[in-house]
Amino acid sequence: MFILALLLGCGNNNASTEEVSEQVTEETATTAQVSDDIISDILQAIPSPLEISFLIKEVGTKYNSTNLNSVDLLSHYNTSYQQALNLGTYATDLGYANLYGKNQDVLSFLNCVKKLADNLNIGQFFDYETIRQLASNSGNVDALLQLTQQNFEKINYHLREKKQENLSILILTGGWVEAIYLTSLVHQETKNKQLKEKIGEQKLVLDQILMVLEIYKTKPNFSTLIGDLKELQKVYSAVEMKTTIGKTRTVEKNGELIVETETQTVVNISDADVEKITSLVKSIRNKIVK
Repeated sequence: MFILALLLGCGNNNASTEEVSEQVTEETATTAQVSDDIISDILQAIPSPLEISFLIKEVGTKYNSTNLNSVDLLSHYNTSYQQALNLGTYATDLGYANLYGKNQDVLSFLNCVKKLADNLNIGQFFDYETIRQLASNSGNVDALLQLTQQNFEKINYHLREKKQENLSILILTGGWVEAIYLTSLVHQETKNKQLKEKIGEQKLVLDQILMVLEIYKTKPNFSTLIGDLKELQKVYSAVEMKTTIGKTRTVEKNGELIVETETQTVVNISDADVEKITSLVKSIRNKIVK
């Protein structure tokens, strides 16, 4: 699994992309400050990379540590901007290593995550010993998810109280870029159709990430990151996504009746566009980890 999903607990989809987009448009139309609740809704609407991690493993590619961020670069990250982005990067790499059972790498990346979180003054929200134990046992996925989702809620609230909500989106962005980077590398090797579609689906995630980043565009370094991701967004504009709505059904979850609607999304993305996305993501990722 990708520990980014576990450390951040995103993907609850408390608000749909369309609903959140409308809220942000209304708020930013007059350059008014976007409320904390709307920002939180967007962060929660961004799906976790957990699904991608299992998909990569199912493709059957071998583990390649050279694709991951070097732990030797940890000391290079001196600003909160760099530390937040690379907390996300190392968290994703930690999860990738854990997926393949590379325990030594897991411990190395966990150490990086701990140091960066401590530097950002959010280390107190992680029970690293428990995370280490749970991460070493793939049978404890549910327990680890529950623990880390609780951690993210505490972190998000803490950052909001400290007026540092911008760090949350940087952590998410760093982790997402690393996840799509790894996915692109695997696709280059395998030309797997499912991975190709998954890369195409990231169009929506990118839109959500940019929604939040735009809120903090006046903060140091944000404009460069936003500019790079907007270039990626231009390439993604050629990707077509069509969602069809099917039947509705009532199911019971946790003792409550919930109405679910069956939907199917078809992604149309060319090989040329995948290559452009792969190249741009690699460039953006290299700027983050340098």
